[in-house]
Amino acid sequence: LRMRPSVTLLGGGGPRLDPTRRSTALLLRTGEEEVLIDAGRGAIHGLAQAGAAFPQLSRIVLTHHHFDHIGDLYDVMLTTWLEGRKEKLVVEGPPDTRRLVEALLTQVYDKDHTWRGLGEPAFGGWAPVEARDIAVGQVIEGRGWRATAVEVSHGHGLPTLPQSFLRRWICYGWRFEVAGKVFVFSGDTVDCPGIRRLAQGADVLVMCCWAAAAQLTTEHLKKLAQHTLACGDTVGKIAAACGVKQLVLTHHRPNQPQAMLDVLAEEVARDYAGPVAIARDGMEIAL
Repeated sequence: LRMRPSVTLLGGGGPRLDPTRRSTALLLRTGEEEVLIDAGRGAIHGLAQAGAAFPQLSRIVLTHHHFDHIGDLYDVMLTTWLEGRKEKLVVEGPPDTRRLVEALLTQVYDKDHTWRGLGEPAFGGWAPVEARDIAVGQVIEGRGWRATAVEVSHGHGLPTLPQSFLRRWICYGWRFEVAGKVFVFSGDTVDCPGIRRLAQGADVLVMCCWAAAAQLTTEHLKKLAQHTLACGDTVGKIAAACGVKQLVLTHHRPNQPQAMLDVLAEEVARDYAGPVAIARDGMEIAL
């Protein structure tokens, strides 16, 4: 695994189907370890195309529990084992991560899990998966990296969501320190104190940026940009205010024409003078 640290964008889309983009997943390579950040639809194929070391993949870090960030989670657990993983796979994320993983293994895919663990002994028995709930501000670390969870705002201002749900709806962005560099993944968020803390002085900020401000033509879309997913009217301002050195825009509206992605990049560049990249599946960013 000795290589220059990097982040590969395995998927730059969201929950709605886009034939040109997988859902959210990123592969952090520290030079000593590979870490999967989120595991949305298509993550397993993105890992394969990126040449990930499946037998050695031992850490998954989650931002939140929307489908487009966890849809391939069981597939990653299973396929790493089928591809030779012998060690424990640790899955870490916001509160309820442990319950979610246990449900996948003991309720949703319990027959598959049992059949493969007992019915495919050539693989040496099921390699364990351990899930951990991470608290706000908690630091986790591995080989060549450490990361801090910061709570961000993703739908928390929507008046239609009941308070009982919002009390357990905890969404994180993650700030990684790797080889003297700071890499930040926003997760899904709008402008809020959390993303401002996360992004401060980052060498690379991978930031959700759903659409250009020019596309926010209805009340529904304006509320989405206000409460759910940052768009072209705010992302450049965040990066500029936080002194970000490089900005990568991800989690795009489905089926965006290139011309509109160009408009999005131009909008962000009005507020932010640094380099701006539009995520594409398979894009690798050196740290």
